[in-house]
Amino acid sequence: MSLSVNIIKRLPGFTLKVSLNAEAGVTALLGASGSGKSMMLRCIAGVEKPDEGSIVLDGRVLYDSKAKIDLPPQARKVGYLFQRFALFPNMTVLQNIDAGLSLERDAHTRKTKREGFIARFHLQGLEDRLPRELSGGQMQRVALCRMLAGEPEAILLDEPFAALDSHLRWQMEAEVKETLAGFPGVALLVSHDRGEVYRMSKSVCVLNAGKSEPMITTRELFDQPRTLQTALITGCKNCVPAERLTTETVYVPQWNAKLACAPDDSSGITHVGIRAHDIVPCEPGTENAILCRVVDAADDVFSRVLTLLPTGGTATIRAEVSKAVGNTLQTGSDAWFCLPKEHIMLLRETHEG
Repeated sequence: MSLSVNIIKRLPGFTLKVSLNAEAGVTALLGASGSGKSMMLRCIAGVEKPDEGSIVLDGRVLYDSKAKIDLPPQARKVGYLFQRFALFPNMTVLQNIDAGLSLERDAHTRKTKREGFIARFHLQGLEDRLPRELSGGQMQRVALCRMLAGEPEAILLDEPFAALDSHLRWQMEAEVKETLAGFPGVALLVSHDRGEVYRMSKSVCVLNAGKSEPMITTRELFDQPRTLQTALITGCKNCVPAERLTTETVYVPQWNAKLACAPDDSSGITHVGIRAHDIVPCEPGTENAILCRVVDAADDVFSRVLTLLPTGGTATIRAEVSKAVGNTLQTGSDAWFCLPKEHIMLLRETHEG
């Protein structure tokens, strides 16, 4: 099972250009608000029409501007879980699930499937309730049932947990993850939650100002982001301009530091990044050691967050250390910190090509 999306959609302020080839399993879509993630899903589902390009699901053409093919949503076999679930407000739980079984003509089979969904998603006793009488988690389960009842070949999840209270998110994530584990088709997940993406997807496509970057594995995205936008969107707090000196060194003017990095002969490097939790106190003379003034220190839930100003630098560095270590470093004091070379990210402004 595969999904190929190559489309252009002109929107106010920018043009969405997507080139994506997803295989069976969960692929996440990451990008800043307004980057076109939801619009991309709407085009795949047939709710919106691209201006040009093609969308092909497992060899079936859903949309092709040149061939003038544009299948209606109900013919695409694409399940779409909206952010707010989009349940029919005047239909009961049972009726909403039945809506997803509309193509099943055999009454006995339809009843069997309906009962199976109700049991599988723990909706017993809620069959006659209207959506407004349900909790957020219950509404999501009904929406999942209705979507899966149509036996889709692809599933589109648009921030599926955004409308849930925090205490329900983990439970619903686990249920959706279990559901997707048994789904043989392609699933696309839009989420702003980095942990959610890391736990649920095997590959990621980043949308940067309306343009898709090449798809990479989820682990690679977090361990080795290649562009500034990707590093920022995966939560890197320390990204600053840099000058390439050699394949193994860079100069960072805002930190007044020459840093060793892992060997890399890539061209077009404009920035470096390092995650806050990778920065550690060290002794003078350590490779990539920088003398810093602690200008601020604050407790987080499980760590102490330090704001550091390198000697001679103009930009601060954020470091997250254990509370045991952080409590020994007082605001206004000077200390040496190491930026390990294996954790230095070499970043381009935009992706090559």
